[in-house]
Amino acid sequence: MSAPPAPRRPVIVWDLVTSIVLLVVAIVVAAGQTFAAAFLVFASDPCGGSTVCDTGRMGVGFFVALLSPGTVTLVAVIATIVLLVKRRISFWVPIVGILLAIGGWAGGAALVISGVPGSTF
Repeated sequence: MSAPPAPRRPVIVWDLVTSIVLLVVAIVVAAGQTFAAAFLVFASDPCGGSTVCDTGRMGVGFFVALLSPGTVTLVAVIATIVLLVKRRISFWVPIVGILLAIGGWAGGAALVISGVPGSTF
């Protein structure tokens, strides 16, 4: 005779609602950062002629700023869904995802700007 199945955890409604709202915010933030990353190419305007820029560093920074918000947000969405299915507290995952996406974009932007001599972030 087998043991009865363990009872499932109850759904935590406030966590479900908060997680969904924060995931929407995270997606909007990532979309805004991806859009803003496109404008980082204008940092190369002073390059050429007498100003020699580190285009390799600028390229890496551009792709970091372009791709990190979406990647981090995708990981946060997946992790949040997994925690919600397991009925664990998950509202903190989108918050961490938003902070990491902002940090990734800022790091990429700093790389782009550091490739231009004499510029500051």
